[in-house]
Amino acid sequence: MSKIAIVGAGFVGSTAAYSLLLHGLAEEIALVDIHREKAHGEAMDLEHGMQFVPNCKISFSNKYDVCAGADIIIVCAGAHQKPGETRLDLVQKNAAIFKEMIPNIVKHNKECIFLIVSNPVDILTYLTLKYSKFPANRVIGSGTTLDTSRFRYLLGKHFKVNPSSVHAYILGEHGDSEFPVWSTANIAGIHLSRLKGYNTKSMKDIYNRTKKAAYEVIAKKGATYYAIGLGITKIVDAILSDQNTVLPVSNLLKNYNGASNVCLSVPCVLGKSGVKKQLVMPFDKKEKACLNKSADILKRYIEKVK
Repeated sequence: MSKIAIVGAGFVGSTAAYSLLLHGLAEEIALVDIHREKAHGEAMDLEHGMQFVPNCKISFSNKYDVCAGADIIIVCAGAHQKPGETRLDLVQKNAAIFKEMIPNIVKHNKECIFLIVSNPVDILTYLTLKYSKFPANRVIGSGTTLDTSRFRYLLGKHFKVNPSSVHAYILGEHGDSEFPVWSTANIAGIHLSRLKGYNTKSMKDIYNRTKKAAYEVIAKKGATYYAIGLGITKIVDAILSDQNTVLPVSNLLKNYNGASNVCLSVPCVLGKSGVKKQLVMPFDKKEKACLNKSADILKRYIEKVK
């Protein structure tokens, strides 16, 4: 039996719960929120649709004991990005929350896999690793899973193919220093530069639109939650089903193209144990420099965490 706990029942957490329920991925979904009535309301709303989905128990609490027995604990709690804010602006607020929250969760569950979604996700993934004392394979950040999905959608639209047929990644920080891996980007094994419709101006525009997408959505509707809810579901499914699916998630790097002791997104093989391995991409010089720039930026922020 699989159980998923979601800490933080706001827009992202509740949407993730809804998506997980639709996909029938768990026998139990537990919602945790400091505002108990919020968690209760979301649980009720999900329960009222139980006739239409695979059977699933929905539990809720404002205490972490409901996380006991969960295979995966998804953390969406913390301060959220407001219009005009960068993800890194949230560091001090959410670092303080995680310092108190993660050890309290671990008291009730020492065997789970942590999936961190709160921003800045790479720094909070690193801090979760530090505060939980878990092995690195069991502490994962959603990372650039969503950025890569946005990138593939825009490339697919440009080249008139389904996004699932586009093989291209956004890696590094889930934030302003993220970068596209153009050197290996392809459709059906054909490098993008050899396809009809390719031009550097359009590709640069697609990257910039990908990078600014979250800011645009937040400015228009206040928050992003549908696409990340689906991304969370994809990660959870890969782990619970032991799929060996490759996804760009945030994980601790050890001399990955020169980057070490920092959590950043790289292609990872996901299965029952969490991150089974990281796939080392053959970056060109510019891409390698971008990865290490991301690493340096995040390390500077981590050093400032009180």
